[in-house]
Amino acid sequence: MAMALESKDKLRGLLNIIVEDDDFPVEVANEAIRTLSAIKDLKLKRSLSQNLDELVPPEFRCPISRELMRDPVVLATGQTYDRPLIQRWLNEGHRTCPQTQQVLSHTILTPNYLVQDMISQWCKEHVIELPKSAQDVIDEQVITDADRGRLNSLLCKLSLSVPHQKEAAKELRRLTKRMPSFRILFGESSDAIPQLLSPLSTGTTNIHPDLHEDLITTVLNLSIHDDNKKKFAEDSMTIPLLIDSLKSGTIQTRSNAAAAIFTLSAFDTNKQLIGKSKAIKHLIDLLEEGHPLAMKDAASAVFSLCLVHENKGRTVREGAVQVILNKIMDHILVDELLAILALLSSHPKAVEEMGDLGAVPFLLSVIRESTSEQSKENCVALLHTICFNDKTKWKEIREDEKANSTLCKLAQSGTSRAKRKANNILDRLNKSPSLGK
Repeated sequence: MAMALESKDKLRGLLNIIVEDDDFPVEVANEAIRTLSAIKDLKLKRSLSQNLDELVPPEFRCPISRELMRDPVVLATGQTYDRPLIQRWLNEGHRTCPQTQQVLSHTILTPNYLVQDMISQWCKEHVIELPKSAQDVIDEQVITDADRGRLNSLLCKLSLSVPHQKEAAKELRRLTKRMPSFRILFGESSDAIPQLLSPLSTGTTNIHPDLHEDLITTVLNLSIHDDNKKKFAEDSMTIPLLIDSLKSGTIQTRSNAAAAIFTLSAFDTNKQLIGKSKAIKHLIDLLEEGHPLAMKDAASAVFSLCLVHENKGRTVREGAVQVILNKIMDHILVDELLAILALLSSHPKAVEEMGDLGAVPFLLSVIRESTSEQSKENCVALLHTICFNDKTKWKEIREDEKANSTLCKLAQSGTSRAKRKANNILDRLNKSPSLGK
């Protein structure tokens, strides 16, 4: 609106010159034409913007912003959102679907290329330019010399006395949380990571707990920006310090260290780097301790790391199966931990351990009692793998079917995958009457 008013004032002045001066310069007329054209473009854009709400199909809108999606991604529940908005939701600590309120089995975002192509085609047909995503807007933010000076000053304070370090770390934590431009700015300097972590260079044992927490939380905030993920993972200090922070510090520090590992593990190359460290062992230890604040972040990190095959073996060797089963049996993070077991079930040792630890009757009880379709699906998939790898477990299945008809009921009311797995087990029982007797 301000630009339109300014252009109109400019055009009014140019027209006065043209009307009152017969000998007006040609350039004045040219400038008047350009200004009029600019006003016309603004009018068309404003009109298009006003009509866009009526034009955009509902399925192309993000459920959070109700605006046309630029980068549609699929959440664990199957709902599609615009990436920057659902990522912000997850970064704020939410572990449920904004639409369905269903607890997420994992927080991996999968590109929805079909919807993206449909939106692109729709925009072409309606001569509409795709809107800029939130990340594009962030990336275009102007970073001033004052911002650079402020960052350098804070990083320098981290090499001074503890009071100065605490003051600087607290401010860096605040800025990197609230100002995306500071996350971008941080990645411009090759010295920024060593400077940030310098107070932790002698270890985390004797560091002031508030300073420790602020520094680790700053790493978490910075890791949200994709360009920083690779830099942190490749830095020789970052992963070892995050591992140390999983073991010591306030529970918030330990939780944020796990969350930082989860965020860094978004890239497969980082998953491999982190997996080769001792991070998985300490994430499982943190999960086993059972603090509510830390368990979710630890579970999310373990799930993400296990998306790479090599890390599944490492996770099994560190005793994850027993820890996870114990938590599920205590009705803790059932949906999230079943999702991890489902990932690990492609590893033979994990399947063997699940059978030995009495998983079959418990998985059957979860199917009967849970209200989560995703959990039921994961349970029956695990049962399918366990039983087809260990014939001794069929007896427990057969006895449960006689008493509760658990799989028979699931075969009628579960998800399509759950029905398929349940029917496969039931068919095997029916075709082999002696099996499990």
